[in-house]
Amino acid sequence: MRIARWLILLGLILLLWKLQQQFWHGLGGSEQVRILESRTVEQRLENERLGQRNAALAAEVKDLKEGGDAIEERARSELGMIKPGEVFYRVVDTAPVADHGDGNLHGNATPLHPERAR
Repeated sequence: MRIARWLILLGLILLLWKLQQQFWHGLGGSEQVRILESRTVEQRLENERLGQRNAALAAEVKDLKEGGDAIEERARSELGMIKPGEVFYRVVDTAPVADHGDGNLHGNATPLHPERAR
């Protein structure tokens, strides 16, 4: 009779140990819950960032559809276009140009009219 009690007690201890193992390390255990919670937080941050990007793109599309100013600005900045009658000036910040009297320019500057530099 005494051995039966010890066997029952040992069986209960093993059952509790197995349940604890399942709780901490098994499928759906607390370790996996922590991992999934951190992934959820990361995904929410990514969704928020992408939502802000989508809102900015939607505003840009609306601007391009409704206003000519946005189209003109993009044509000027991205395509380098100018209006008829305008004069385009490009300012280049380079090292000083030294002309030693031989007609050759020395330095990092490139002449705007190469045929005149000869």
